[in-house]
Amino acid sequence: MTSARSTPPLCAEEFGSTAALLDAAALVHGDRDAYVEPGVGRISFEEWASRAHSLAAHLSDRGIGKGDVVVLILPSGIDYAVCLAAVAMLGGVTTGVNPRLGPRETEAIFAQSRPTLVIRDPDANLPQAPDGYPTMSRADVTAAVGTSRRAPAVVITRSDPVTIVFTSGTTGLPKGAWFDADNLAASAAASGIMSAPYDRRLTGTPFPHAGYMSKLWDQLVWGTALIEAPSPWSAAGMYSVIRDERITVGGGVPTQWEKLLELPDLDPAAFAHLRVGVVASAPASPALVSRVRDLIGVPLVVRYAMTESPTVCGTEPDDAVEVQFRTVGRPQHGMTVRITGDDGRDLPDGEVGRIRVHGGCVTRGYWNNEVLTAESFDPDGFFVSGDLGYFTDEGNLVLAGRVGDMYIRGGFNVHPIEVEHTIGEHPDVLHAAVVGHPAPVIGEIGVAFVVPDNPARPPTLEDLREWSRARLADYKAPDHLIVVDTIPLNAMAKIDRSALHSLAQEHLSRTPIVRHRRS
Repeated sequence: MTSARSTPPLCAEEFGSTAALLDAAALVHGDRDAYVEPGVGRISFEEWASRAHSLAAHLSDRGIGKGDVVVLILPSGIDYAVCLAAVAMLGGVTTGVNPRLGPRETEAIFAQSRPTLVIRDPDANLPQAPDGYPTMSRADVTAAVGTSRRAPAVVITRSDPVTIVFTSGTTGLPKGAWFDADNLAASAAASGIMSAPYDRRLTGTPFPHAGYMSKLWDQLVWGTALIEAPSPWSAAGMYSVIRDERITVGGGVPTQWEKLLELPDLDPAAFAHLRVGVVASAPASPALVSRVRDLIGVPLVVRYAMTESPTVCGTEPDDAVEVQFRTVGRPQHGMTVRITGDDGRDLPDGEVGRIRVHGGCVTRGYWNNEVLTAESFDPDGFFVSGDLGYFTDEGNLVLAGRVGDMYIRGGFNVHPIEVEHTIGEHPDVLHAAVVGHPAPVIGEIGVAFVVPDNPARPPTLEDLREWSRARLADYKAPDHLIVVDTIPLNAMAKIDRSALHSLAQEHLSRTPIVRHRRS
């Protein structure tokens, strides 16, 4: 049975601004952990608010006020969180630069956000800010937070912008989706199984990501402690943090969960506090979901989100393993999802179409880009995503890929995610990705990239074709196989299909394309 919904210690509807909610969190949650950087330090909610007040007073002295944009180029962690809260106290708007972005994407972020101030750690291996912007160092932040000052009073409403989150820029330059306090409150209300009072959440999400920037109110109303995952990541490090920090919610990609289960002398007692695990970036196989349940007694769930709507759908702990693997669950509280054709009309269950999303978690638009904002919403107010999918008869959403990912093989449409899921179930496959590649006569072929479960015994192309044809239409079986050590990921930790297309081109330029007569 699905877990009952808990009541948060603070009610979001009682607060008119992030500043007011942060002060209330300091009083109600007090000396409970707000952030933990294992081996580095930790701060309570009371300390978080105090440091944010001191920094806000300093920023105000520097002329930062309501509506000003502040760009953070900082490592994820305590200082980033203090800066975000301080800017919010002044009615300012915070955005961050993902450390994996390059100069071109960083320059685009600055051109769109037009910041009043940049806060950057000059000692870290982080992107550089373009010339000409006022800058504050991490050392300046450290000095300011020790002054025990209070932020000036500012009139802020829940419709004032709080954060801008930029897309990864894999299909063009990054776009900045902005969110107000009503968005952040809606995200807290839609958290479902992900949030319970005083959770201790293990997170590896980069703080510039929507998974952090949109969850500020969620953390404040529930009193959630965010514990940083070990960096560099290791299974032993993850195991130690889960045990020592009494983690209740843990997230990771399938490979991380698999490596965790492979640790020698794995003690189920170390997971005594862990109530739910979250699968990120790629689907977890039914075998992995079952093994996690059997070995450490923890259900794995899946979440579907996008930069423009950090909460959309999710599975529940009691869903069948096939639901966890094949689908991304049902729309979360307050969210509505439609599947439409190119003409905007709703499609029946089982038919692939464009995913459209409506609800309180959806962005207000793209920062400083009214034209793109208008183009991205339909007349009914639904955000028109670039994702494709369909609903099952049970109401679960199945992703079919991105609009540009589909390829046409011999006149038939093939959606890579469907093929990836099927290949991923093969016992000799650890991870899989599929892209289309131009081919004479047939138009396009499917190229499968596979990380083998045992590098010494990788599957053959014929193995995967036979496996796929037994489960899918024959034309969906891959035409070419490339065995790799890892599947490349982009800055948002999703499959980097642009990199895969380049690898396919490089590989197939040296290898003749073989026509398979049966398909």
